[in-house]
Amino acid sequence: MAGEGRRISLSRRAVASGLAALPLVGCASVRPDRDVQFIPADKAAALRPDDPKRLLELIKLDPAIRLDMRYATTNNFTGQVLYDEARAFLAAPAASALVRASKMAQSDGFGLTIYDAYRPWRITKKLWDATPVGPKKEYVANPRRGSKHNRGCAVDLTLHDLQTGQLVEMPSEFDDFSEKAHRDYMGASAAAIANRARLARYLEAEGFVGLSHEHWHFDFTGWEQFPVMDIPFNKIR
Repeated sequence: MAGEGRRISLSRRAVASGLAALPLVGCASVRPDRDVQFIPADKAAALRPDDPKRLLELIKLDPAIRLDMRYATTNNFTGQVLYDEARAFLAAPAASALVRASKMAQSDGFGLTIYDAYRPWRITKKLWDATPVGPKKEYVANPRRGSKHNRGCAVDLTLHDLQTGQLVEMPSEFDDFSEKAHRDYMGASAAAIANRARLARYLEAEGFVGLSHEHWHFDFTGWEQFPVMDIPFNKIR
C-alpha cells in the first residue's frame, strides 16, 4: 500500500481520481530528515554481500514465490506505472523470513503472491508530491521519515492455490480503502476470513506483524534498525 499511516473513509475511486490527474513529478534534490539513516542510489555498491541491510530478490531465493507487482502496472490505486521493473526485494533477514513463510504455505498447498515489497524512497517522494494537500495525503507515507517499504521491511501479498494457480478469496482486493480491508472485518465469507487468517499465520510465525487496516500488509519486526534506501531496482545486484 502507498501509505502506512492513519486510515480514513475515502473510496478507492476518490483517491485515484485525485492522483491520476497529477503527473508524478521528478524527485527534488532532497532527502529524509537528517536523523533518518539513509542510503542513496550512489551508495548502493557500498553494501557488502554479508551486510544484513542488503536487498535480496525474492524469486531468486524461492522460485515458488509469484509476483503480481501492481506498481509496475496501472492496476493500482494511482492508475499510474511507478516501477520500471516488476521485481520484488526485501532486506536480507526479512527476505529469509519470507522464504520460510513461503515454505510453510507450500506445505499446506498454497503459494505466496507478492503485490509490493521494497520501494525506493524516490517513489514515496513522488507519491507524496503528487497527492494534493488534504485527506488523501493520509494514504501516503511522508518521505521525511520514510516508510517500512523504503527499508525493505514491508511486504504486501496474498495467497494462491498451488494446484489451480488462482488467487484465493480474501475479504477485499489489494489497496481497498474500505472497512473490508481491516483485519478484524467479519462481514466476508467464511472462506475469505479463513484465508486471511491463514496468510497471517504464515507471516506471523516468521516475525512479521500485520497492519490492522490492510490485511495484505505485513511489517518485519525490527524494521526500525534498517535504513531508508533509495536504490533503484536496476542497481540492486
